[in-house]
Amino acid sequence: MKAVFKTDKGKVRLHNEDAGGVFVNQDGCRLAIVADGMGGHRAGDVASEMSVSYLKKEWEETKGILTADDAEKWLKEQITLVNDVLLEHAVNNSECDGMGTTIVAAITTDRFATLANIGDSRGYILNESGFKQITEDHSLVNELVRTGQISKEDAEHHPRKNVLLRALGTEKMVEMDIKTIIFEEGDILLLCSDGLSNKVSETEMAEILLNQDELEEKAETLVTIANDSGGEDNITLVIAEFSEGFRGDV
Repeated sequence: MKAVFKTDKGKVRLHNEDAGGVFVNQDGCRLAIVADGMGGHRAGDVASEMSVSYLKKEWEETKGILTADDAEKWLKEQITLVNDVLLEHAVNNSECDGMGTTIVAAITTDRFATLANIGDSRGYILNESGFKQITEDHSLVNELVRTGQISKEDAEHHPRKNVLLRALGTEKMVEMDIKTIIFEEGDILLLCSDGLSNKVSETEMAEILLNQDELEEKAETLVTIANDSGGEDNITLVIAEFSEGFRGDV
């Protein structure tokens, strides 16, 4: 397994409210995370950084994630606990009142990848079937598309595109999507914040992931395209590639 994490504050924002990383547990399995602190809310960077730090600590002390059920259970339990931590922090620190974050997290093993997401940070898979989004955006415009009220094309330029229906750390009850996919040699997983997905088309993403560059170069290219297209938001991504010959790499 090879993986790379990259974050950039973009060309407009003064601060980077995104966070993320790739972390290894005691069995050598990886947890990749992208979290986007909610724009317009106070202390979005606190929410995203606290979420990633908590999950990193718990993951690095974890072992025995052998099945998809194990992975799904771990993600559900730990992300629910993160939600409690964020809510408690906001109660005890008035400057953080109203903070929240999106999250997309993936546990990858040499047999499967299990993803959990809340909000509009996304997960994509590139495999022998092509390139496709495997998470569902929890946003107002996606709900309008899903119910047939607007087209996918209309959604790209909708004035309320940034309105989220779910976020981590904003409600006592947290609802997340969790799914497991087969992850095998040659497959590539891409996690990203909307600073990337709003600026780089799926066609461009696929072309870059398919080229012969190293993962670091692919990540750099994706960030560059997002910035060249305006860079109005923070840009964060993880690329994870299943490569049998590099199982020991991070």
